[in-house]
Amino acid sequence: MGNDLVRFSVAMPEDLLMSFDALVAKRGLAKNRSEVVRDLVREALVAQDIAEPGTEVMGTLTIVYHHHASDVQEKLHEIQHLCYGSVISTTHVHLNEEVCLEVIILRGETTLVRDIANRILGTKGVKNGGLVVTVTSELS
Repeated sequence: MGNDLVRFSVAMPEDLLMSFDALVAKRGLAKNRSEVVRDLVREALVAQDIAEPGTEVMGTLTIVYHHHASDVQEKLHEIQHLCYGSVISTTHVHLNEEVCLEVIILRGETTLVRDIANRILGTKGVKNGGLVVTVTSELS
């Protein structure tokens, strides 16, 4: 079967279908119900995969911090150097004279990537941030 499309029907309450159609409309002109269902299934499969210990993942950690706060930059650099095998790249942006944003690209086993992110997010001087993770394996 491979990548052949298979048709199936889905029954749902009308109000749920109306909400789903609103979601389809928000996703743009190139999307239809079938594409959005496929997107949602892929998202669910990725969420399931990244929850499994041992899964190889890629992640983007976005943080905002006050660069004058104690020695926050030194602490962030130290964590990244200690984890150099998992830190792929960092992009640094100056939001204003005092506040910076960094996007740190991480790769590794899911537990390790989350641990690195938590160490960085827990660093004194980091105001806020978030980790977005996906699997490195190919999804249909």
